[in-house]
Amino acid sequence: MIKSISNRRSIRKFKETAIPKEMVEEILNAGRLAPSSKNRQPWKFTVVSGRSKNEMLLLMKQGLLREREGVSLLPNSKQHLAAAEYTLEIMKQAPITVFVTNPLGIELSDSLNEEDRIYEICNAQSIGAAMENMTLTATELGLGSLWICDIYFAYEELSRWLGTEGTLVAAMSFGHPDECPRPRPRKRMEDIAEWRM
Repeated sequence: MIKSISNRRSIRKFKETAIPKEMVEEILNAGRLAPSSKNRQPWKFTVVSGRSKNEMLLLMKQGLLREREGVSLLPNSKQHLAAAEYTLEIMKQAPITVFVTNPLGIELSDSLNEEDRIYEICNAQSIGAAMENMTLTATELGLGSLWICDIYFAYEELSRWLGTEGTLVAAMSFGHPDECPRPRPRKRMEDIAEWRM
């Protein structure tokens, strides 16, 4: 098994140490080289650090507050808000967060016909492959990463701020790890694999 796959962990404690631009470029290049459905390459990466990081954190906080007290995009997910607030604290520690948008994506509020839904599924798989390449490359470089879906609690705020065409899909924070977590339990092979011969 490739060592970076077995060594990769979701890191929730980062050191303040900056990441050299060359390392970030290597991570982004790994994402760019991922396979994609019909070679659509449905991704755009926005690297956030420095002063922009403070703006992003404020918007994330505003989104969480709106979800808790105002108009909610995810009304059935309020039980996950505390975890999302914890994620915000992790994002504060990480020197860099990369947002991934899908320039070909369809707005969340749009209704989809069957073909559009399939395209969205295929594009999501492609973006997942890009992000997996990125997290494994970070591991190989001695960095830690956290794949973040809690950004959907601040989807409107962050999407407006990013200002890119398409839809916001995910984010990943990167930094030098300040922890070495144990591997989390995985389902047994016999519970997830079915062989038909």
